[in-house]
Amino acid sequence: MLEEVECWLTRRSWSAADRPLDSLLAARARAGEAGRGSVSVVLPALNEEATVGEIVATVRRELMEKVRLVDELVVIDSGSTDATAKVAREAGARVVHRDAILPRIPAVPGKGEVLWRSLLVTGGDIVCFIDADLKEFSADFVSGIVGPLLTDPDVQFVKAMYDRPFGDTAGQGGRVTELVARPLLNLHWPQLAGFVQPLGGEYAVRRSLLERLPFPVGYGVELGLLVDALHTVGLDALAQVDVGVRKHRHQDGQALGRMAAAIYRTAQLRLSRGHLVRPALTQFERGTNGFVPRTHAVDTEERPPMCEIEEYISRRAA
Repeated sequence: MLEEVECWLTRRSWSAADRPLDSLLAARARAGEAGRGSVSVVLPALNEEATVGEIVATVRRELMEKVRLVDELVVIDSGSTDATAKVAREAGARVVHRDAILPRIPAVPGKGEVLWRSLLVTGGDIVCFIDADLKEFSADFVSGIVGPLLTDPDVQFVKAMYDRPFGDTAGQGGRVTELVARPLLNLHWPQLAGFVQPLGGEYAVRRSLLERLPFPVGYGVELGLLVDALHTVGLDALAQVDVGVRKHRHQDGQALGRMAAAIYRTAQLRLSRGHLVRPALTQFERGTNGFVPRTHAVDTEERPPMCEIEEYISRRAA
């Protein structure tokens, strides 16, 4: 590990317990006086009716009603076919359908697409993204990663770090992280080797940085934002906070393969800014007469920085 990263780990890695809630509220009040303290929490959601309600209810109860740390709570529905939108709305979130945001640009499937569009329907100086499939959710996931942004003006991007159990086995979650993302980062962006969960879906970022970054539309969004943030603001503006244990719905091996391909593609694009020879991944499923090939497109589209979008510029000016 680079000496620079070892120093960074001692300076920019914390626990959620390092910043008690009362200290965050005081910091938020000071930040608000300076015009940079409002917080938006965004949940991208696709068919998450089983978990989204508890997450929304916890954030609203603990961080909006008991105390005023979060200003707005928005669920972006990515085309759910279940009761995700209804459950989220009844739990207290504002629910916006992906397709209703920036209709001039037709939406494409993908998590990054939803995160990018969320900037147009939120107003917080700090935007906190939380995945909607978390189980046994704690408000520390939000307050923990928002905290450094409220207390330290030099910090601009904060990732959550946590243990990821796989079923009853501790520490076996994050298979794409260990097999794809971590090797890529260590080999090509060694300054980012200190991040425990580089692909984690829980992170908080200053809007002033997010609006300047391109967003890969699919699974590569977390790696893409992290790498681009490093190049935009430098390592010392990045940080991570330990929030304990993350339990969520695990995907099957083939879905993980598609995720890995998208992440590799995101890295490749940032290394060369060139084009993939063949942006597709073929996987195999056993059928009645043997193995059947299934070919999936690897998303190769990225959305431009939001500060280049006319509607966003007009909205911010207003």
